Amino acid sequence: MIAMTIVVNPITGDGHRLCAELLPELIALDDWGFPIVKTKEVPPHLESLARKARDLCPTLAFLLLP
Repeated sequence: MIAMTIVVNPITGDGHRLCAELLPELIALDDWGFPIVKTKEVPPHLESLARKARDLCPTLAFLLLP
């Protein structure tokens, strides 16, 4: 089984912080509120939250790759 991986586009991200609120286990925030991916691989038990974070990202900066 191939794990899902997180990619955050730092250019399109505006620091809305939704992804970090939904996935604090995988995403931290820098001093300005922009996301820092702690680990790119999404564990199976967090896949539904990762999809929700992707779907709710207002700037489409949060991507999931198979």
